Amino acid sequence: MIINFQDHLAMPRGYTGRYLEVDLTEEKVRVKDTFELPLRQYLGGKGLALYILYRELKKLERTMTDLDHLDPLGPDNVLVFATGPATGSLFPYSGRYHVMALRSPLTGYIASANSGGDFGPYMKFAGFDMVVVKGAAESPVYLHIHDGKAELMDARHLWGMTTFRATDTILEEVGDGGRTRVATIGPAGENGVLFANIINDKHRAAGRTGVGAIMGSKFLKAIAATGDSKPVEPERPEEFREKVKKYLDVIRKNPVTGEGLRKYGTAILVNIINQHGLYPTRNFQTGVFEKAEEQSGEYMAEKYLIRNRACWGCPTGCGRITKVPKGPFQIGYSEGPEYESIWALGADTGNADLESIIKANHLCDELGLDTISTGSTIAAAMEMVEKGFIPEERLEGVDLRFGNSAAVVEMIWRIAYRSGFGDELAMGSYRLARRYGAEHLSMSVKRLELPAYDPRGAWGHALNYATANRGGCHVTGYMISPEILGIPEKLKPLSTEGKAKWVKDFQDFTSVVNSTVACLFSTFALFADAYADMLAPLTGWDLTPEELMVIGERIYNLERHMMVKLGFRPEEDTLPRRFLEEPMPEGPNKGSTVPLKELLREYYRVRGWENGIPTEEKLKELGIIP
Repeated sequence: MIINFQDHLAMPRGYTGRYLEVDLTEEKVRVKDTFELPLRQYLGGKGLALYILYRELKKLERTMTDLDHLDPLGPDNVLVFATGPATGSLFPYSGRYHVMALRSPLTGYIASANSGGDFGPYMKFAGFDMVVVKGAAESPVYLHIHDGKAELMDARHLWGMTTFRATDTILEEVGDGGRTRVATIGPAGENGVLFANIINDKHRAAGRTGVGAIMGSKFLKAIAATGDSKPVEPERPEEFREKVKKYLDVIRKNPVTGEGLRKYGTAILVNIINQHGLYPTRNFQTGVFEKAEEQSGEYMAEKYLIRNRACWGCPTGCGRITKVPKGPFQIGYSEGPEYESIWALGADTGNADLESIIKANHLCDELGLDTISTGSTIAAAMEMVEKGFIPEERLEGVDLRFGNSAAVVEMIWRIAYRSGFGDELAMGSYRLARRYGAEHLSMSVKRLELPAYDPRGAWGHALNYATANRGGCHVTGYMISPEILGIPEKLKPLSTEGKAKWVKDFQDFTSVVNSTVACLFSTFALFADAYADMLAPLTGWDLTPEELMVIGERIYNLERHMMVKLGFRPEEDTLPRRFLEEPMPEGPNKGSTVPLKELLREYYRVRGWENGIPTEEKLKELGIIP
């Protein structure tokens, strides 16, 4: 059943009640009512952004002869920045926002990215639940939102600036006294790198699917949000405070959220994943890296860590502030790198030098590049060079071989500015590999590069990779949690039993988390019952855990339904050939390949899909179609 605001007597708490629609072509900004949207059905964040995009997609269906003509870097693409009911409240881990677009330039399907820091809450403090961006400006602009108002500002002087410099310049212009946060693109987004990201607060990234390139195509350099940092008022304040206090205690006592992430950051996973034999090395040729210890969270804390850093409203503080005091990769201050970035710029390229990884990660932040796709594309190129697919003369003197740390750093700026061979890498590993007749060497799903877990070592995670709507994504349904970490219970990694139901539940619950919007790390300690328990006094809705999971299922099915309209083919729910045909060569998972056909068959049954596509019955059941 579709539930609209009209079914309720009052606007629920957790929302500002307003969102912005920005038409860059017409240079108009309109304020609209959030309460006219189906909030209880989609919550906010990812869910509500998808609902907005679905409306826009149906409009385009009526005007376009073929949605294949929807250019991801054209003015018809729609970009949405969205907060959720938890954003900016005392709900733990509530310092995030979600970004979505109708079509990703990298995957061709829905663009989806998520980021922490301060920007999400400040967007809400500025007076808006969402910003919906349409059209394209004639020349660079940035959007300033403040006090429930918004205006487009000239950004021609900002075009070409790095994310760091653009942020500082905007803050100087606004003169806000510390009340403003900025989300911006760098040269990579301006130059249309297909995996360009959006950087907020200088070092936090809405990283995946090329959302930065979409901003660049619209000549939207940045969004600045100005507001007072006052937590969102809940519907039932005393009850909400009691619930939050209860779950903060759970978070502090949890070994991951209360100890591991706090002490070593996400890089605590380096040794754990390597020891379990699924730390992808040299473009996923193996799952064991002989020098993993030298890029671990423990090693970074001992050698390069200055202090921790937390996002807004975070009780854990897993962020790292680091420095490299001397040498060729010297840098006095940086943030990160996170586990995925360490792996992508490190083991995946055969690079063991943590100092070069810190520098490379810093450059990706500064230039606006997704570290996962950047490292994975470089790694694919290295294997293609090694196996003779790419001739040396194409490299213009760069020694692009596994283990060459200087080459990794060199290629980052070349990608961002599309200089020389960097112009080819800027297409991503799938298009690069296809150009040279080596598609099997792109470690991607639906053209999105895979992150830091070899699926041959965790079959539930393999199924999530294959079926993740946005492509090669680990956080769509993080099955590493039960299969490797034993949270909420330990599953056998190399088993198919029950994995389809686990993957579906993880994907649905992640959709809830991304729509609430809170940090996914909360799920190491908190599950659907905790979310329902805190959302009730926050919003005034007494949702059960079961009802929350249905909301997550609705969001996941709507996204897949939209993908079908955009041209999704069932055969795209798959994995690179390496994982299906090449047994793991060494380590604890030696000899393993992924039994994907068996896993997919059960997953589609559990989902109520036919060959990867939601049935009409399922869509009606969830209220997606009448």
